[in-house]
Amino acid sequence: MANPIFMGYRRENGRAGVRNHVVILPLDDLSNAASEAVANNIKGALALPHHYGRLQFGEDLELHFRTLIGTGCNPNVAAVVVIGIEPGWTQRIVDGIAKTGKPVEGFSIERNGDIATIASASRKAKEYVQWASELARQECPMEDLWISVKCGESDTTSGLASNPTVGNFIDKVDAMGATTCFGETSEITGAEQVCATRAATAETGEKFLKTWNAYNDFILANKTDDLSDSQPSKGNIEGGLTTIEEKAFGNLEKIGKKARYIDVLEPAQAPSKGAGLYFMDTSSAAAECVTLQAAAGFVVHLFPTGQGNIIGNPIEPVIKLTANPRTARTMGEHVDLDVSGLLRREMSLDQAGDKLIDITLRTCNGRLTAAEALGHREFVMTKLYRSA
Repeated sequence: MANPIFMGYRRENGRAGVRNHVVILPLDDLSNAASEAVANNIKGALALPHHYGRLQFGEDLELHFRTLIGTGCNPNVAAVVVIGIEPGWTQRIVDGIAKTGKPVEGFSIERNGDIATIASASRKAKEYVQWASELARQECPMEDLWISVKCGESDTTSGLASNPTVGNFIDKVDAMGATTCFGETSEITGAEQVCATRAATAETGEKFLKTWNAYNDFILANKTDDLSDSQPSKGNIEGGLTTIEEKAFGNLEKIGKKARYIDVLEPAQAPSKGAGLYFMDTSSAAAECVTLQAAAGFVVHLFPTGQGNIIGNPIEPVIKLTANPRTARTMGEHVDLDVSGLLRREMSLDQAGDKLIDITLRTCNGRLTAAEALGHREFVMTKLYRSA
């Protein structure tokens, strides 16, 4: 397949987005109400309420800022209004997003109150929405496309068909110069040594094992060596996955046969080593993982599901595919691509991979995903520690 093009929004820093959101971004949980009020006032603005931002510290606080700044920096975002309770941290978010060159302005509630803040922020949001409405899509090469992947509610059909479809996709777009990312640290348990061999260099493989071991040490430090009901989940078990090892090897099918990951990223860390496949240290919880990958700058997400996961994201469109014929039949409104024909021998893996490339490009060109059409906007921050 020749390198295809997609129609994207070229941002001020050169990155290409596939959506054109004006985001109302609360710094903290206290600012959710004002942010949602602004989005209610200004049609076309998108508020991203969340639960954290007060009395976090250390790496937890750094991750909070990295996630919020990264979300605002995502190329799918045209402009940002930041609202926070106090001016200092609000400005820190504004300054981080401003480095991209995109329009951003912050408003703090202290010494102003909700009503005045909402009024001022609404005026700025209206200005941004009207400005963004005139931005036009333009042709972008595959080298400009950043794609993240995660699986959810996995079952036997995931490891046999839908995950290998994503793997076939990754191998093909990796050769085209795209930037891709997988994660789910806990879900590689049992296959971590094999995953390490998929690194581009021995040093990168060692970095992955260090990351995986740190996760394992964290679990043990919290006095458990039993992840029953979490990994694998009850849905995984119902779908035929009896151990985390089975789940892990099915999970790794998503990175194909040829691609080698070139770096290991911290949660919400943007890639910095050029095009290629990356591993990100993330939770295996769907909403948390996609939120972190979107904050790292990925603009479209591939999500194979077996039993039927309904995750979406407000910033990064989530393309759902399944090879489970029951899920395609009973939850068809959530499915963008049905590859159950693989199990009936009605299509080849190459054909399935090409179909996934096609639906991805159509999504990049503006087609709404099932999750977008159904209003799924799960935005879930990852928190590392208890609050102070």
